[in-house]
Amino acid sequence: MGDLFLVRHGETEWSRSGRHTGWTDVPLTEHGRQEARRLAPLIRSHHIGAAFVSPLRRARETAELIGAPGARVDADLREWDYGGYEGVTTPEIQRTRPGWFLFTDGVAPGPPEHPGESPEQVGERADRMLAKVDAALCDTEGVVLLVAHGHFLRVLTARHLGLPAGHGALFQLATGTLCRLGTEHGRPVVAGWNIRPPG
Repeated sequence: MGDLFLVRHGETEWSRSGRHTGWTDVPLTEHGRQEARRLAPLIRSHHIGAAFVSPLRRARETAELIGAPGARVDADLREWDYGGYEGVTTPEIQRTRPGWFLFTDGVAPGPPEHPGESPEQVGERADRMLAKVDAALCDTEGVVLLVAHGHFLRVLTARHLGLPAGHGALFQLATGTLCRLGTEHGRPVVAGWNIRPPG
């Protein structure tokens, strides 16, 4: 079977300032577009058998810029629903919740349409996405590509490795980077992380 490629979307104004960006449809900055364009040669150097992308435009634009314009939109790839912490930075949250940590503590409740997700709920979405990835890897030659968001992809990586969702905290993920999940002796491994082209 092929490998799984993960691409975090390029920089946005909110990612640059550390604001939690779940459902807010923030566009890429020009720097974020450049980050995505620089990944295109890395993506082109592999045969992409199947590609999936989050419905949010920062991910969809990244998919187009890296050379995967036909990626299938999948709602399971959307970012963590931060509920009441949407648009808020970690230092701002910790002023009222000292020691707060997303991967263990989850988020404050938000509005009815975005109530927030626990780490376990994000893990359930990641498991659904991984089942789709497994099916695609069995049905196609080449790698499967996911273009999505930092916190969600970290949880997905943890679940791929058989770890609890909260262990996504172990995988810091920069904007506009490529990660590669593969296997060694039949076991899942991280084969490359936060890859950027040289120069």
